[in-house]
Amino acid sequence: MKGQSNNSVEVSPRKRSIWRGLKAAIKGTTVDYTKIDLKKAIFLLAVPMILELIMESAFAVVDIYYVGKLGASAVATVGLTETYMFLLYSIAMGLATGVTAIIARRIGEKRGEDASKVAIQSIIIAILTSIPFAVCGIFFAKDMLALMGGDAWSLEHGYRYTQWMLGGNMVIVLLFIINAVFRGAGDAAIAMKVLWVANGLNILLDPLLIFGWGPVPAMGIEGAAIATTIGRGIGVVIQLWILFKGGKHIKASLAQLYIDGKTMMNIVKTSLGGVGQMIVAMTSWIFIMRILADIGSDAVAGSTIALRIMMFTLMPAWGLSNAAATLVGQNLGAGHPERAESSVWKIGMYNMFFLIVVSIVYFFFNHALMEIFTDNPNVIAIGGKWLKILSYSYFVYGWWMVSVQAFNGSGDTRTPTKINLVFFWLIQIPLCYFLAVMQDWGYSGVFWAVFVSETGVGLFTLWLFNKGKWKTVQV
Repeated sequence: MKGQSNNSVEVSPRKRSIWRGLKAAIKGTTVDYTKIDLKKAIFLLAVPMILELIMESAFAVVDIYYVGKLGASAVATVGLTETYMFLLYSIAMGLATGVTAIIARRIGEKRGEDASKVAIQSIIIAILTSIPFAVCGIFFAKDMLALMGGDAWSLEHGYRYTQWMLGGNMVIVLLFIINAVFRGAGDAAIAMKVLWVANGLNILLDPLLIFGWGPVPAMGIEGAAIATTIGRGIGVVIQLWILFKGGKHIKASLAQLYIDGKTMMNIVKTSLGGVGQMIVAMTSWIFIMRILADIGSDAVAGSTIALRIMMFTLMPAWGLSNAAATLVGQNLGAGHPERAESSVWKIGMYNMFFLIVVSIVYFFFNHALMEIFTDNPNVIAIGGKWLKILSYSYFVYGWWMVSVQAFNGSGDTRTPTKINLVFFWLIQIPLCYFLAVMQDWGYSGVFWAVFVSETGVGLFTLWLFNKGKWKTVQV
């Protein structure tokens, strides 16, 4: 009886250790990521980064779920607006790449004051970057949708969604940049919590503002954009409060609120490659969406939903890859290049195994996944076909993500830009046009062209990473 009681309550030391590590990862910790066990460092950084991005993608999925109830034209409006948002994201994510690299390097060098200076200057750059997009979105929303082939419903009703998304883009850019500061410093738990609050509010407000409830009028597709702006705006306020109050690894001060041209130029210089690689990738997507728009709204809607599903399933892999960027930057700053490289190979293996599982799900359940978001059989067939094609080499994406982030974390943002230029502009776009239009494969031609180019870019980037020149980059 006594022995039975002991067995029922005993918890193995390994389980206790995992549980303690999980709590530390979610709560945040002050550990030095350049000194602790590498597997533990990956775990502490990756858990909050994965949870952060899962919430981001969960919002994207929930958002398209509610918008999908307004019809294929509403979904197509979101997809067409996102072609412009992708351009904005490319700049914001490129800046975030440079900011993370510099912050991580300064933290690794034990130069906390310089890291906080970089944080302030990056916020100023983010604000300046957002202004042109806001002006274009507020005053030229209809023209922008028409340019991308928007249908009559999009031009008459959907343009308000575009106005809100682009007009209020400053909160989106700031959310990207400030979270990049926290991630580079090793405060991934803070970035996670902020995004959970921001997107949690988005998810709650979405159905309320889209469909209305009680005294709140139904705003349709416009309500989805307003919900995003409110949720992310509150997230930015929380970010700024924490940054000046002080995180686990970084703290800014009011005395640093001034323009420092030298620091700003270093951020811009380091980020140019990151901006370039994202612009190349995102603008290639604009061309793809333009081809799909000529095929029809169902093709755009199916692709938009498939992309949201793809984003959701990629988030754990992106979270792991972001951990690689932080570990590479901090360990290079601390003078440990071999430890930096080892972190990339470990994370790459984790990514590969995860995405093999996802590929199996895509292959067998692609239609079931699409049916969650729409009951249009043509849209289901189109999106399901893309998911099935992706399943053939999805695991390669895991290696591509982590090797790209290794380059970015080291500060070598130019190499991925050159790679993207070749594979996305010189291969993907011409191949899409050739297969979809000249060979009359329609949307299938687009999907197969994406498959060929993105599988190729993954394998080539990994090969180039293995050569090791990124270890010598200075920022």
